Amino acid sequence: MNVLITGGAGFIGSHLVDLHMAKGHHVAVLDDLSTGNLDNISQHSGKQGFRYIEDSVVDWDGLPEAIDKADIIYHMAAVVGVKHVLENPADVISVNLSATDRLINTMAARKSDVPVIIASSSEVYGFSKKRVFTEEDDVVLPSTDRLRYCYAVTKLADEMMAFAAHHQHGLKTVTVRLFNTVGSRQKARYGMVLPHFIEEALSGNPLTVYGSGKQSRSLCDVRDTVRMLYELSGQEKAWGEVVNVGTNHEITINDLATLVKNRAMSTSTIAHIDYKDAYGMDFRDIGHRRPDLTRLYSLIKFRPEFTLKDTIDNLIEMYRMEKNIRQTPAGST
Repeated sequence: MNVLITGGAGFIGSHLVDLHMAKGHHVAVLDDLSTGNLDNISQHSGKQGFRYIEDSVVDWDGLPEAIDKADIIYHMAAVVGVKHVLENPADVISVNLSATDRLINTMAARKSDVPVIIASSSEVYGFSKKRVFTEEDDVVLPSTDRLRYCYAVTKLADEMMAFAAHHQHGLKTVTVRLFNTVGSRQKARYGMVLPHFIEEALSGNPLTVYGSGKQSRSLCDVRDTVRMLYELSGQEKAWGEVVNVGTNHEITINDLATLVKNRAMSTSTIAHIDYKDAYGMDFRDIGHRRPDLTRLYSLIKFRPEFTLKDTIDNLIEMYRMEKNIRQTPAGST
C-alpha cells in the first residue's frame, strides 16, 4: 500500500506515519516544517518504503505523481495552535486554504479514485449552546473581526471544498472533525493545554489555567485517533461525509489540571489567569466540546483503547526520561 501524508512531520501526521510503517506500507511524507518537526519522523529515516519531501502542498511539483501512486491520502497539513492563530492570522488563512485547494483540485484534475482524509476540527462548531455536537448541527461562529476564530473558518472552508469535490467530481473525501487529540509530540508552545500542564507540573511551576477552568473538553489519545482515521479511509459509506472523531469522555480544565498534578505527584499549585493576560486581547472561549460519536461508530468497529490517565502517565514518563527528572513523591524533600 502506498500512503501520502501531508503534514506528516506534525503531531497527528507523524503518528499516522508510525501506524503505516508498522504495517509495512510505503509512506511518503510531505511537510515544509513550518509547524512540523523532523524529530517526529526521524526513527523512520533510511527505512525501506519511507520517503520524506521537505516542501509545501502548494509548491511541490511532485504532487500530481504522488497522488497517482497513492492508495490512501491523509491531508493533515495546516497551521494549528492558538498562539499561531493569534500571532499570524493572515498566514493561517492563506496556508490552510491554499493547501487544501491545491490538493483537491489536483486530485480532481487527475480524476483520482483514492480515498482522502481531510482533517477538520471541532472548532467549526463555534459557540453553539449545545453540549454534545452532532455532524448535522449548525455552526455558530462570531463576527469576522474576531481573528481568534480564523482557524475555524479555514477548516469550515476546507470542509466545503471537500463536499463540493465529492459531489462535483466524485472524489472519495472523508472529512474528519477532530476533537482535542493529545499525546506524545504535541507541543506546549503552540498553546496545547495537556503538554503545558505536564511541563509545569514536573518543573514545579504553577499549572496555569486560562479563564475560570470550568470549560470542558473531550481528550482523545493520538494513538486511538490515527487508528480511527485509518479505519474510516476504507469505509465506502464514509465517502462524502463529515465524521466526528474523538472520545466522548469529557473533563473540565480545572479537573484536568488536578488530574495531571496528582498523576505527576507534583507539589505545584494551580493558578488561574485571565485570557487577556495570557493572550494580550479579549478572548471568548468555547464552553464545552464533546462529540456525538454515533456516526463514527456506525462506520467502524474500532473503539478508543487508551484512557486519559493512560495518556497522562505515558506523557509524564516520556517527559521525565527526556529531561532526566527523578520521580519524587509529593511532600518529600
